[in-house]
Amino acid sequence: MKKLFAEAFGTFALVFAGTGAIVVNDVSGGVISHAGIALTFGLIVLAMIYALGDISGAHFNPAVTLGFFVARRFEGRQVLPYIVSQLGGAFAASGLLRALFPSHATLGATLPAGPVAQSFVFEFVLAAILMFVILSVSTGARERGITVGIVVGAVVALEAMFAGPVSGASMNPARSLAPAVVSLHLSSLWLYLVAPVLGALSAVAVCCCVRERGCCTLPCDGSRADTA
Repeated sequence: MKKLFAEAFGTFALVFAGTGAIVVNDVSGGVISHAGIALTFGLIVLAMIYALGDISGAHFNPAVTLGFFVARRFEGRQVLPYIVSQLGGAFAASGLLRALFPSHATLGATLPAGPVAQSFVFEFVLAAILMFVILSVSTGARERGITVGIVVGAVVALEAMFAGPVSGASMNPARSLAPAVVSLHLSSLWLYLVAPVLGALSAVAVCCCVRERGCCTLPCDGSRADTA
């Protein structure tokens, strides 16, 4: 239960701070700025990894949890409880933001700025890069290294910085689902649920192609790898 509560609280903090920065930026006339929003997402991820990484692994993202499972670094029986906890934390954060800003239209929901296909490709690639980095800097699903928080937080901020104006740079189904449902902006929600998961799963294949044998499930020669 401590792991599940950690995942719920960490995801709550991520969505509250990240989408909250978007909402505050809108109501304040742009005081925070796009760069400030990107840094907020990166910094809250960094902080929560250091605070909760040794308890739950600090996934805070259903796509990351599924990626760890496919990479055989996470037990299958824990996948659904983790995802439910993450969604619970995300919805709690969006619900609180709705109470604080009842007139805000989107609550920081991710929406494509251009064609849906364009945003789909962006979200796929962004999630793949993020998952690849996570797999590369960790040796399991529960470690808290000295630099892991800095590296992962920096990747989140970097991707939000350059891709935010195109797709919203979600990389996280929970982060997109909660504000979309609470604000009733559901038109393009499917791509933020599908693309990050597919991107995270593709990162497992990339990881086993460039790292040592046994990194993940299937190495490039197609034979079965040992559990990492």
